[in-house]
Amino acid sequence: MKLSWANRITILRILLIVPFVSCMLKVNNPDIGSAMRHIAIFIFLFMAVSDAIDGYMARRNKQITRLGAFLDPTADKLLITSACLLLISPRGMIEGFPLPSTVVVLIIGKDVILTIGFVILYFMTSKIYTAPVLVGKVATTMQLSMVAGILLGPEFSRILPGWIWFLRVLWWSAAGTAVLAILIYIRNGIRYIEEHELTNM
Repeated sequence: MKLSWANRITILRILLIVPFVSCMLKVNNPDIGSAMRHIAIFIFLFMAVSDAIDGYMARRNKQITRLGAFLDPTADKLLITSACLLLISPRGMIEGFPLPSTVVVLIIGKDVILTIGFVILYFMTSKIYTAPVLVGKVATTMQLSMVAGILLGPEFSRILPGWIWFLRVLWWSAAGTAVLAILIYIRNGIRYIEEHELTNM
């Protein structure tokens, strides 16, 4: 089966995580740190924009597939998880814009719980259940915006003195929507299991 362009873009996004991580690990190198951060920003923004593009292409060309439904959120989760972990690591953190570890735990915890829930649903129903919710999409958008805002912090803080305060509101909002999203996913998963059991009684 031939891959659609939407799926090809999604796969490219996943592959680009490797050079993104490589650049982020060098952002605090005194010799090349600034250049590496700028390259990381370019790669990250490209991946964030392509996320919207592949979704639009899939809907416009009516090429929404199970593979795409699996790869797209996987690409988002891999990118956000790697970015968050890097931003709290000594080698990847952006000086002056420390991302709280609690925010990272809440954001990554959402994806861990979601993955566990996906596996549980499959074993209980023998079916692959994917049902994106609006809050989940909002959470992903806020998380991508949060990472971009931190990476661009040194530049934006020169123009907007209160940029760090904006980021603090953004990253706690991103963490809050992640918690809300997982609660909704858990509720929907329980309902799906109950409906499955009723139809198979």
